[in-house]
Amino acid sequence: MTNNYLESAIKQFEYYKMLGEKTFVQLTDEQLFWQYNQESNSIATIVKHLWGNMLSRWTDFLTTDGEKEWRKRDAEFDNDIADKAELLSKWNEGWYCLFNTLNPLTEDDLSKEIFIRNQGHSVIEAINRQLAHYPYHIGQIVFIGKMVCNDNWTSLSIPKGNSKEYNIDKFSKPKHKQHFTDEYLNENE
Repeated sequence: MTNNYLESAIKQFEYYKMLGEKTFVQLTDEQLFWQYNQESNSIATIVKHLWGNMLSRWTDFLTTDGEKEWRKRDAEFDNDIADKAELLSKWNEGWYCLFNTLNPLTEDDLSKEIFIRNQGHSVIEAINRQLAHYPYHIGQIVFIGKMVCNDNWTSLSIPKGNSKEYNIDKFSKPKHKQHFTDEYLNENE
């Protein structure tokens, strides 16, 4: 059961990483830095925040507090990423740190206690915390992408008006056990 939890969590992180990347490819460099207003974050700023959070939370995950002393959280919201290459570098560095930490975890690790800002979490609680946090921000990335692309947006889920056809296809197949992300992640291979 617990190994299924880790496998499911990793697949969900992979799925949300893929949603972000499918958004990035639809955007121009300029659109990655677009802000609705001064109080809003650009996609680049959201990526920078995710990067800072991921490095802090997943570096020495089992042995040090998830809020590292070296993290400069407020600076993550400065819109100062130079270009798309730097944005993608930070994006990939953050995800690499996450997957490098999650992949070797074992069932025994899941019951261990870790701390985030001195607040104790089981490893499962800490993973769940990030499984709520990252999709929240990736949803913002997708929403901004959809806004700036307007009519040129390619849907990342069931396109408007296609629910009936989508369901007909799904219900025409036999019942089976499969993680919900498998069909999306397998189409990228």
